[in-house]
Amino acid sequence: MFDDVAKEFLHGRLKTVREVLVWKVEALSEYDIRRPLTETGTNLLGLVKHMATCESWYFGLVFGRPSPEPLGRWQDADGSDLWVTADETREQVIDFYRRAAKHSDATIGELPLDTPGDVPWWPGAEVTLFGVMVHVLQEATRHAGHADILREQLDGRTGLRPGLAGEIDTTARVAHRARVERAALAAAGGEGSGTEAGRHRGPAGSH
Repeated sequence: MFDDVAKEFLHGRLKTVREVLVWKVEALSEYDIRRPLTETGTNLLGLVKHMATCESWYFGLVFGRPSPEPLGRWQDADGSDLWVTADETREQVIDFYRRAAKHSDATIGELPLDTPGDVPWWPGAEVTLFGVMVHVLQEATRHAGHADILREQLDGRTGLRPGLAGEIDTTARVAHRARVERAALAAAGGEGSGTEAGRHRGPAGSH
């Protein structure tokens, strides 16, 4: 009984985060969803592609249920799943994510939480479906946070989905940012650190 509740809870959270990632690329230009917004090249559509690849591996090969999608090798670790080529369309990447999610859902639905798996890139680790679900949810949530910051940089939009975003109160945001800046300056004795550019940096995705 507890396993069923735990699986349903984790699965439900994963489904929610998937939708968050997808809407982060909505209503933006082709350039904005692809362009690198950090010094490490982090970009919105690349995060969607990355999580599609992530789910395809973790809920596929790990449990002997290979994804029907052609995938590169984890051993290559070339970061090709973190950005989108010019000939890959937004629709193709999102459809890949949807198909990967469907394959993942089947694995999650059919296997007990204590089902053992094998993660080749985790040598010697004991792995179960429960552990993999937690790991993938953690990855998805982390990258959704990255996407939230990237989207805010582009057009100021934040939130889990359009209906919850509401209108942007620019005046309130400017005032709030000023309060935060004053507090930071006060803590630093009135002198800034000179790392203004650092505010626009962010981490790239990884496993």
